[in-house]
Amino acid sequence: MVDVLVIGGGNAALCAALMSRESGANVMLLEAAPKVWRGGNSSHTRNIRAMHDEPQDVMLESYKEEEYWQDVLKVTGGITDEFLARLVIRASSQCRDWMRHHGVRFQPPLSGTLNLSRTNAFFMGGGKALVNAYYRSAEKLGVQIRYESPVSSIEIRDGKFIAAYVGAERIEAKTCVLAAGGFESNREWLKEAWGINQYGESPADNFLIRGTRYNNGVLLKQLISLGADSVSDPTQAHMVAVDARAPLYDGGICTRIDAVSFGIVVNKNAQRFSDEGEDFWPKRYAFWGRLVAQQPGQIGYSIIDSKVLGRFMPPVFPGEKADTLEELAGKLGLDPKALQETVKTYNAACRVGTFDHTILDDCHTEGLEPAKTHWALPIDTGPFYGYAVRPGVTFTYLGLKTDDTAAVRFKGVPSSNLFVAGEMMAGNVLGKGYAAGIGMAIGTVFGRIAGTQAAKAVKNQSLKAEYAAT
Repeated sequence: MVDVLVIGGGNAALCAALMSRESGANVMLLEAAPKVWRGGNSSHTRNIRAMHDEPQDVMLESYKEEEYWQDVLKVTGGITDEFLARLVIRASSQCRDWMRHHGVRFQPPLSGTLNLSRTNAFFMGGGKALVNAYYRSAEKLGVQIRYESPVSSIEIRDGKFIAAYVGAERIEAKTCVLAAGGFESNREWLKEAWGINQYGESPADNFLIRGTRYNNGVLLKQLISLGADSVSDPTQAHMVAVDARAPLYDGGICTRIDAVSFGIVVNKNAQRFSDEGEDFWPKRYAFWGRLVAQQPGQIGYSIIDSKVLGRFMPPVFPGEKADTLEELAGKLGLDPKALQETVKTYNAACRVGTFDHTILDDCHTEGLEPAKTHWALPIDTGPFYGYAVRPGVTFTYLGLKTDDTAAVRFKGVPSSNLFVAGEMMAGNVLGKGYAAGIGMAIGTVFGRIAGTQAAKAVKNQSLKAEYAAT
C-alpha cells in the first residue's frame, strides 16, 4: 500500500506528488496517457499569473493582490469564492522559487504578449518543458510513475478514500489526491450539458478540444454521484475562439486567433454579436469561445484590414486574404452584401481618437449595437483578412467543492484523506471567464496544498496507529 496516490499527470498532479514526496511520503502517480502525451493540458500552457509587490527577474513593475483580485472579479463576473481566490493570489507570489528548484526555468515574454510582462511569468520552453522538468524531479525523488493507467473508479467509504481501480487492478493507498482534469474530452457529457439550442442544434457537436483527449471526467462524475459537493455549471469552461481548421484534440495555443480585438467578428449571417474591444485580449480571449458557441452553426469569422497587421500574435496558419470585402466574403462563404453592409455600418460608427493597442484607448463606436469600446478603427484598407473560428474547449469548470485544505467535501464535511487539485476544483475560483495564466496558478497552489495535506494525513494516520498500539 502506498502512502499517497495521485491520480492525474499534469501540473497540479505533479505539484502534489512532489510536495508529498518532499514531506517524506511514499507516492505513486497514475497518468492515463502514454508517456509521449504525458502532462495533460499543462503541456500546452505558457505561463503562470503571479502576484508580486515589486519587479522580479522576468516580471516587470508590480502586480499586487488587490489588482489581481479585481482582475479575477471582473473576468468571473463575481462568480468566485473570494477566500479561495485570494488564497491562490497570495500563494502565487511564493511558488516560483520552488518551481525553479524542480527545474522550471522562466523567460521574458515574447513579442505579442508584452501586456502580460507585468502579470505573468513565462516558462522557458513552454508547458512541455515545465512538465518534463517536474517528471524528472519526481523520478529523481523516487515517485512511482505509471503511464497508460486510467483510473476507472475509486472506492469510497463514509467519505474516506480506500482504493482506486485501473481496470481490474485494485490499488490501495492511505490518502489520495484527485487531479485528473475536467470532462472536456467527453463529447456525450458536453452534449448533455449544452442540450439543443434555439437553432435546433447540439452546440457541442462543433466543439474542438484544445487539450488532451484523456480528460473524460470519469472520476468527477463518479464523485458527484457518490455525494461529493460540486461547484460551478457544466456549461462553463475555458473556451477560446480557435482556428476552425484546428485538430479535434491537442491543438493547443497555436490554434488561437488573436486578431479579434483589432477588427470585427461576425457570425455566418455576417452579423456582429459582441464587443470585440471590451478589454485586453489576455482577459477576454476565453470569453470568445463561448460567444461563438452561441451562434448558429457554432462558427464565427474574425475580419481585419491591413492597418492592424503586426499588432497581435500572428496565427500559425494564414487566413483568407482578399483585395476587396466582396472577394473576402466569397472566400469565407459569407453573403457579400451582408458583410459589406455590416462593415459599412461599423465604419460609420467608429470614432477614432489616438489608437494604441497597449492601453484601453479612446477609439470607440457611437450609436452601434453591440458597441466596440476600444481599438475601433474603420475596416477600409486592403488587403482584407478573415479567419474562421470555432469554440475551442480547454477545460471545463464543473468540479469538486473544496476549502483551503484542498479536501473533497461530502455534504459539507471534508474528507480526512481525499484531496483535489487543478481543473477538478478550479471552478471554486473560476465560476466563469478566464485570465491568462490563472489556471496554472490554481493548479500549482492547490497541487502544493493537496500534496502537503495528503502527506500530513498519512502522518496523522501513523500517529493514531501508534497510539492505538500502546
